[in-house]
Amino acid sequence: MAQTAPNTAISPATHAAGSNTGPLVIVTILFFMWGLLTSLNDVLIPHLKAIYTLSYVQAMLVQFCFFGAYFIVSVPAGALIRRVGYQKGAVIGLLIAAAGCALFYPASKSGYGLFLFAFFVLASGITILQVAANPYVTVLGPASTASSRLTLTQAFNSLGTTIAPYVGGILILSAAAVGADQLAAMNATELAAYRAHEAASVQGPYLALAAALAILAVLFALARLPKIEHGEETTAAASGKASALAYRHLVLGAVAIFLYVGGEVSIGSFLVNFLGEQQIAGLAPAVAAGYVSVYWGGALVGRFIGFAVMRYVSPGKSLAFNSLIAIVLVLTGIFGKGGLAMWAILAVGLFNSIMFPTIFSMAVHGLGRHTGQGSGILCMAIVGGAIVPFVQGALADSIGLQTSFFIPAACYAFILYFGLKYANLHLEVSAPA
Repeated sequence: MAQTAPNTAISPATHAAGSNTGPLVIVTILFFMWGLLTSLNDVLIPHLKAIYTLSYVQAMLVQFCFFGAYFIVSVPAGALIRRVGYQKGAVIGLLIAAAGCALFYPASKSGYGLFLFAFFVLASGITILQVAANPYVTVLGPASTASSRLTLTQAFNSLGTTIAPYVGGILILSAAAVGADQLAAMNATELAAYRAHEAASVQGPYLALAAALAILAVLFALARLPKIEHGEETTAAASGKASALAYRHLVLGAVAIFLYVGGEVSIGSFLVNFLGEQQIAGLAPAVAAGYVSVYWGGALVGRFIGFAVMRYVSPGKSLAFNSLIAIVLVLTGIFGKGGLAMWAILAVGLFNSIMFPTIFSMAVHGLGRHTGQGSGILCMAIVGGAIVPFVQGALADSIGLQTSFFIPAACYAFILYFGLKYANLHLEVSAPA
């Protein structure tokens, strides 16, 4: 998931003549790390659900706390960056994210409530990182190669989301699951001991991540990065409208972003449990986690396919096509069984690939001096990742997990409407995001 950078410029006085390879490597690692940390949630959700015998709604509080941080922290993060600068802001974001990972250690000894707080702290750090680090992608080198740098960093972000479920499945979900009947037969002491033992499996991986983030914070603080200055806000395409909210396509785009992020995250959140259903694949959690990597890997591949296709097809038509196929695939997952249903849901990741950057670009098109405000509104709409999984969880508890996938299908239906409504809108496509 990417955010657009604000209108920034590199200060000529601080632009070093030397190579920017080192700083670019550090920034690229940041993109990889927040992709990895985000998709690890898909492994933690079924793990915590099993440990604490949670309902689906209770388990989805993980995504509620994680993506809720985007909504709460985005505006304060922007104010922080303006006050301390992009480089110091990135260091602060890394340290907060490291603290969030470190909190998983006491959480494993305490309970679900502290886990939720740890997710919120971790996501707050990632939010600050996204606000701070994105601009460096465009200024770490010549403007003529900015597109290739953006492609590289976003590819590493997707690489992180792809490998995290597989690695997390090995490190966290490898132990044999205990059934609900076995848990019910345990006395209070045995149950507490079991939960402590299973929760302890997150200690090593998240302490390692905390250490990695702390090391990155030191490297980022010591790196000789160019100073980024805010450019003048363009008024070339300005109109007499008082606010970005006066543009209908921006408002519809914000709803589309909300539903897209919600649908994508919701599918990923339920995949391990979905693939564990006997009528689907009956997979053990550790095995199912590997297939979650297929879901996110499809988005990685699809970014580059979409980049090539959208040189010839309008963004709106591309968006409408992908959302239509996504609807068909989700419905196949709802009404199908076995391998057909399994691979249909996994294939949705491929068609998710272009949706976020395409909706974002279409929504801010023609906003002129309101572009910055519009971008902020769209970034806050990422809170859909907190709300939609929560709604699907409530439906899964009431009518069943497989049927609950009507929620993401409905999300893609609105995106189909948005794509068809602006099917003839033509934008300049520079790079996948």
